[in-house]
Amino acid sequence: MAKNHRSDRTRTDPASRPAPDAVLDRLASGPGRASRITHTEHLPPREGRHAVWPDRIRAEVVAAVRAAGIEHPWAHQARVAEHALDGDSVVVATGTASGKSLAYLVPVLSALVEGSEAPNGRGATTLYLAPTKALAADQCRSVKELSHPLGHLVRAAVYDGDTPFEEREWIRQYGNYVLTNPDMLHRGILPSHPRWSSFLKSLKYVVIDECHTYRGVFGSHVAQVLRRLRRLCARYGASPVFLLASATAAEPAVAARRLTGVPVLEVADDASPRGELVFALWEPPLTELHGEKGAPVRRTATAEAADLLTDLTVQGVRSVAFVRSRRGAELISVISQERLAEVDRSLAGRVAAYRGGYLPEERRALEQALHSGELLGLAATNALELGIDVSGLDAVVIVGYPGTRASLWQQAGRAGRSGQGALAVLVARDDPLDTFLVHHPEALFDQPVESTVLDPDNPYVLAPHLCAAAAELPLTDEDLDLFGPAGRGLLPQLEAAKLLRRRTRAWHWTRRERAADLTDIRGEGGRPVQVVETGTGRLLGTVDAGAAHSTVHEGAVHLHQGRTYLVRSLDLEDSVALVEEAAPPYSTVARDTTSISVLEKDVEVPWGDGRLCYGSVEVTNQVVSYLRRRLISGEVLGETKLDLPPRTLRTRAVWWTVTEDQLDRARINPEILGGSLHAAEHASIGLLPLFATCDRWDIGGVSIPLHPDTLLPTVFVYDGHPGGAGFAERAFHTARSWLTATRQAIASCECDAGCPSCIQSPKCGNGNDPLHKRGAVRLLTVLLEGAPEEKETADEAPEQPPGDPADPSEAPPGP
Repeated sequence: MAKNHRSDRTRTDPASRPAPDAVLDRLASGPGRASRITHTEHLPPREGRHAVWPDRIRAEVVAAVRAAGIEHPWAHQARVAEHALDGDSVVVATGTASGKSLAYLVPVLSALVEGSEAPNGRGATTLYLAPTKALAADQCRSVKELSHPLGHLVRAAVYDGDTPFEEREWIRQYGNYVLTNPDMLHRGILPSHPRWSSFLKSLKYVVIDECHTYRGVFGSHVAQVLRRLRRLCARYGASPVFLLASATAAEPAVAARRLTGVPVLEVADDASPRGELVFALWEPPLTELHGEKGAPVRRTATAEAADLLTDLTVQGVRSVAFVRSRRGAELISVISQERLAEVDRSLAGRVAAYRGGYLPEERRALEQALHSGELLGLAATNALELGIDVSGLDAVVIVGYPGTRASLWQQAGRAGRSGQGALAVLVARDDPLDTFLVHHPEALFDQPVESTVLDPDNPYVLAPHLCAAAAELPLTDEDLDLFGPAGRGLLPQLEAAKLLRRRTRAWHWTRRERAADLTDIRGEGGRPVQVVETGTGRLLGTVDAGAAHSTVHEGAVHLHQGRTYLVRSLDLEDSVALVEEAAPPYSTVARDTTSISVLEKDVEVPWGDGRLCYGSVEVTNQVVSYLRRRLISGEVLGETKLDLPPRTLRTRAVWWTVTEDQLDRARINPEILGGSLHAAEHASIGLLPLFATCDRWDIGGVSIPLHPDTLLPTVFVYDGHPGGAGFAERAFHTARSWLTATRQAIASCECDAGCPSCIQSPKCGNGNDPLHKRGAVRLLTVLLEGAPEEKETADEAPEQPPGDPADPSEAPPGP
């Protein structure tokens, strides 16, 4: 049978790998372990379907692919190549390890070889975009390996913030396969387009890898960066074809068209083979401890995952534990190393952490150790969720639901990439969504993945890109059609702000500073905070500006490369946090307060006597204190006040109100009204990621017994980004299903008065007080009685599906 695989760069013989069922049985064999598995899903293996490369592919490229051990393409790879050769933009949306990279690489390499024969000029060029530097570096290694037989005809190079300045000029002049990220395209390449003119003039293909990650505000920014790229290419006489790769997603062609602004075909029929996948849902046990209001406390998902990673490493099972936060990745790594040292000191060095904020040389060393097999276990943030080649993994531990089903399957697919069987374990955190999912497996395994939410017309996104475009080339009326209908309405505001000036037929940038520096396309809002060790002056890493108030405030515990530091001071003016190494027996969690006002109500729908609304709001958020929590158990040891400035956010929100009659029917008196609204708000925020491609950090919430703008009891859920990100809009259009699931999650929880699995939030600025579980159930029951049937149509739904009484409970880390 014909082969289709990359050479195995690991040191493990796939034939000797343990079966995933056997690995799971050993994990479950400890005391009380078996009862923690709430469900096991078995996904059977799948045979592959071969095809042949289109005959227009250059023979030298086909030979190079065969030299890499790939005799025939899978059927979906051949289809993608055919579309690319026809000049049609196309998105390939198939499973992890299905060969998406090869699908676009073959036509790209063929075009580069063809272009090398051009009598004049540099020949065809290709621009590759990845959401992370690590993925671009990994793909560059793969391209060089595959194209080695082609010699100098393919000149691949990474151009990002880590590229030495002496190499950049060579890349601009001679590189024909340039790998970068949207940030560098936005700030480095497009503003300097005259220096890139020969590259842009010859640009034939633009590859957008892992395009499903471009969602929310970041995705909206990238969409406008791509429109600026298309505008400059047209000015130089080029019209590149877009080749996009995505994890399995709903309506990938629609999402790809919204991202690029051009018609896109889709290839979603996965013809690659797949090994067996055993997927276990794992709920940590209750402890003897009691938390706020006497609620029972479950063992933390972090501690549970550290145990699993330790056990897998002892078994010799190559594993990655995906963690949602940088701090969590560091904690799991530290705990696993300590426990492995008790078993065998040589094993402790075979587990490490991998996260953003590391210095470039640290990231490269970890990636190499993972490639070589030197590392057996890794605790990683979602930086490794993307297409970095970590073939050879046997198991994946997912620490908490990652926010979307698409991301869940992307992470699970990182194991078994050489076609062997694999194990995936989702360890539930003690929160409403995770608890709901481990007891309702059908919500994971019987539902399609989500569509991607992005809104390029967001004025907070569009305005700075119009300025950047005008700085690159004066902006004409014809150009405005490229940027969308909202652009014309923004131009008078930009003129009034003296950012743009109209002269004859075009708008010009008026400032001395670079227009591209007006915005951070990651939506992180400001200069990253540098984390500096006080004794040595050594730069440990950086923290996003939006997260600085809650993560590197004075007194915060900061983890880096397995070492623990205490933050001694945070200088917001100079964006520097000074830390010193320490070993406190606790972690820290910031508390904040949030208030909200309605600016404009766009839509209002009657829900019986109540109302469901969507519109613009202003949110004021302030970090006011932090808790010290004991490691492993999460027990609260104390609270310390902080003096940090408030921050204001104008964004989009969905909110619902109830009337006195509805409160009477729900038997909600004034004494329990605040707690009932508060509990419903917490739980609804926890469940929204099941209906929109977001996670809890993307959204915030406030509940108020009598809001001054609505004059009624009101619950708000808002997007945690300026101008909105599309998540609240998605919540508005799926409100009946969303709030029904919220009510079910609260009602089905086994606790008496509310716990972290249903209505408590660890970030609640009011200390989860007041909360009333039964009142929330009755309130949601009455509200849903008047809910109309959901009638999502292309006209009324978003094109891409996208606190408390001054409660910060669910406010994102920074407006």
